[in-house]
Amino acid sequence: MLITFVAILLFVSLQNPSIKGLNMTTINGKTITSEQLLGKVTLINFWATDCPGCINEMPDLVKTYNQYKDQGLEVIAVAMFYDPPSRVISFTKNNNLPFPVVLDSNKEIMSKFNNIKLTPTSIVLDKNGYVINTIVGEIDFDDFNKTLTKVLN
Repeated sequence: MLITFVAILLFVSLQNPSIKGLNMTTINGKTITSEQLLGKVTLINFWATDCPGCINEMPDLVKTYNQYKDQGLEVIAVAMFYDPPSRVISFTKNNNLPFPVVLDSNKEIMSKFNNIKLTPTSIVLDKNGYVINTIVGEIDFDDFNKTLTKVLN
């Protein structure tokens, strides 16, 4: 019985990885820990300044964040390791990104999520820090916002 229970827990944990133990530092020097994200639905958006899809979806990502942040949505934009920090900072300032922006220069964050290979890729975490969805490519914000409304309530 105990072996079956442990096997089920292992299976569930492998299916829905968590962000436990993940620490990120924003371009402004603020630390974000996985513990700080608990209780929020979090979208981690892997992007790059030279990615047309990433740039295309950013205005809608800002709009969605502004619409749902008071209901418990957190958005973290994670710039890929190959993106020059100066371009990330410039893009962030020029586009008034209202959510935290992180440089993944040591690939630590992408490795936590099975080594993200394509941008944009968005990881959606539930309020307990478990992955509930992975979106490869641009987000369909009509569908995403409908789902988000349900998940936040």
